[in-house]
Amino acid sequence: MPQTQTARLMDGTGLARRLVDTTSATAADIRRRTGNSPCLATVLVGDDPASVTYVRMKRARCEKAGIESRHVALPASVGTEELVATITGLSQDPAVHGILLQHPVGPHIDERAAFEAIAPAKDVDGVTMHSFAAMGFGLPGFVSCTPGGIMRLLDAYDVDLTGKHAVVVGRSAILGKPAGMLLLGRDATVTYCHSRTADLSSIVRQADVLIAAVGRPRFIGGADIKPGAVVIDAGYNPGNVGDIDFDSARERASLITPVPGGVGPMTIAVLLAQTVEAAKRQLGLD
Repeated sequence: MPQTQTARLMDGTGLARRLVDTTSATAADIRRRTGNSPCLATVLVGDDPASVTYVRMKRARCEKAGIESRHVALPASVGTEELVATITGLSQDPAVHGILLQHPVGPHIDERAAFEAIAPAKDVDGVTMHSFAAMGFGLPGFVSCTPGGIMRLLDAYDVDLTGKHAVVVGRSAILGKPAGMLLLGRDATVTYCHSRTADLSSIVRQADVLIAAVGRPRFIGGADIKPGAVVIDAGYNPGNVGDIDFDSARERASLITPVPGGVGPMTIAVLLAQTVEAAKRQLGLD
């Protein structure tokens, strides 16, 4: 009988801290050289408590990293036309280097139209079609922040993706789909799974690298983890619970992200890093 193992934890908190430290130093260098601070504009529609909390947290992280934060709060009743006009104005403002539209924005708004109003050069959250295409083709651009954070975690732990079978459970436009594109760009063989996938467990069991992004607590159990697999839990549910049953999965995986402290901190760190990189490009710095 094979012996059980205990997976090594992938420390997203520590890696994010190091990335933010580097980002802060770069932001300070930009101020020294140009007199300008990198600026991230956050746009919030309505007063959904979770969204308000997320935006407040992102603004606080900006301040600590030396990034200026400009907040635009709009009423829940705002329509698509006004929202698009607001974002277009930010896209045209040279003092703004990155734009984050906090979603969801309400069912009466054309969210895609709002995202597409973000200039590609300022799409530091990686939500536009331009950014998705760049991820797919391996061209310069900004990646979706959570998938970008996942890739940095895999790199930090020397996970060689070449030829590996990567299974992505979830197909959202800002997490599952771009994560698969980035993995494919590293020569992994990628399988997408979703709510219509037949016999999900049999596919998950084949994964050398598993990314769970479905938003359902403990959706994947340890029995379905391939021994020695790398397990990335991109879910976050009430009670600090991920999409994977952590305790049972840890007995089979080789590497695993905790929730919290895994993917979450990396998402914000990548957002800040991409904002500073956008500022460098727009200000013509090397």
